[in-house]
Amino acid sequence: MFKTISNAWRIPDLRNKILFTLLIILVFRIGSVIPVPFLDVVALKTLMDQYSGDNFLAYQNMLSGGAFANATLFAMGVTPYINSSIIMQLLCVAIPALERLSKEGNEGRKKIAAITRYVTVGLGLIQGTAYYIFLRRSSIIISDWRSGFQGVFSCAVIILTFTAGTAVMMWLGEQINSHGIGNGISILLFAGIISRISVLVTQLTAYWQMAGQGDTKYYFFVPIFVVLFLFVIWLITFMNDAERRIPIQYAKRVVGRKMYGGQSSYFPIKVGMGGVLPVIFASSILSIPSTINLFVKATTGFWGSFFNFFSTTNVAYMIIYFFLIIMFAYFYTTIQYNPVEIANNLRTSNGTIPGIRPGRPTADFIAKILSRITLIGALFLAVIALLPLIYGRISTMGSMSLSGTSIIILVGVALDTVKQLESQMMMRNYKGFLD
Repeated sequence: MFKTISNAWRIPDLRNKILFTLLIILVFRIGSVIPVPFLDVVALKTLMDQYSGDNFLAYQNMLSGGAFANATLFAMGVTPYINSSIIMQLLCVAIPALERLSKEGNEGRKKIAAITRYVTVGLGLIQGTAYYIFLRRSSIIISDWRSGFQGVFSCAVIILTFTAGTAVMMWLGEQINSHGIGNGISILLFAGIISRISVLVTQLTAYWQMAGQGDTKYYFFVPIFVVLFLFVIWLITFMNDAERRIPIQYAKRVVGRKMYGGQSSYFPIKVGMGGVLPVIFASSILSIPSTINLFVKATTGFWGSFFNFFSTTNVAYMIIYFFLIIMFAYFYTTIQYNPVEIANNLRTSNGTIPGIRPGRPTADFIAKILSRITLIGALFLAVIALLPLIYGRISTMGSMSLSGTSIIILVGVALDTVKQLESQMMMRNYKGFLD
């Protein structure tokens, strides 16, 4: 990876793209430390220190690189855009008009991208309003909206600033897509998560100091955590390129005086075809009860036991989390791959799977392969997502700043960016038949 980056740096065009990407990341990080006006920053820090580990606030703070906990300009992060993209993917399957639009080529994709932007701004406005309500109830707002014009003005400024930050981050991501390297939104997400590594180092240092003060078990648990962290990175890297290749044989046909076809190819199916989305879906759903508890603050009785049931340290939470990841992995595969459509496309292009008859038998065969591959990918995601939680429970180290979800995102974005650099270098070094 480092050799690829070094080689790309020697190419002026790619060097300019890398520098532009780094500039956008710098702008993002600057906006992530500038708090919105009319907030009591000291009280906000005290408040956020109480909410870490098993609620939507901690999850959102992880994705925003710490900007959410500080209520900065980019506190909403790229979450509204991610949610908007997921919603549009689901609607393109459920609504025939959007499905037709997605198949209209470049113009159709541009229209869907425009709709996605509008939905992103709307979600940013809703999420910003909810965050303002939470801050107001926690007495973080210096001037409440019920205190006259100044309060209404501060309310409007805070909510609109959060929403504008969402729009600016979406624009920054698009600029990376146009003039930089990698997928813009993924790069910003990567930059936010990578900034949390310093927090992880601080946590590990604190546990190591506790070991020096007499709690010697951390002399064992801290090194094991580091080894486990490196093993997870290796496992994700190994599984990222894993795929099942279905052989395809194309029939020969004569057109005029020429013969076409007769080649052998394959249809690749990635093991982790859903990426990190099943984990994000499962985490979002399981964070709802603990997020509700932020407002009701039930600690005893039935509701206290109910909300404690959804704590990340609870075994029941881990079991539900495991099955939700598998369920969403199958759900995402279902909306992404249509075995009947794939079989029809193969028949149209005179392609067949050796030993399998065209039509319905081909569709059934592909569906059977998809089911098996999805199960393997889902189990892989579930293990990666649950490993930090299980280790935190066993070692009593609790929730660390980098979860399994964030590690998957980090490794996946890094590998995809390096592949894009390699492909662009290959295009620049390729010699055509005229040379």
